[in-house]
Amino acid sequence: MMKVKLKTDKIRLFIPIPYIFLRIGITILSSARIQQKINELIVKEQKKEDANVFVLPPLDKNELRAIVYELKKHRGFTLVDVKANDGTEVVLKL
Repeated sequence: MMKVKLKTDKIRLFIPIPYIFLRIGITILSSARIQQKINELIVKEQKKEDANVFVLPPLDKNELRAIVYELKKHRGFTLVDVKANDGTEVVLKL
């Protein structure tokens, strides 16, 4: 389970994210139709600003699942630990 902690002056949030939600997200984001829609939105947005258009490369569902499988083995590992000048803190742990 991934644990996201967000702390500001007014709000403290703790969001547990089970690995099953990550796998569902991987399945959705790696589908051809969703990737096509994302690239269409990127192209549409970037054509307004720049001639060089960046599109997302295809995501491989099996590779992303292997990454999540390996992350499960390293419980307690801190992936993100950010502290801003205004006192905002974001911590992402496995």
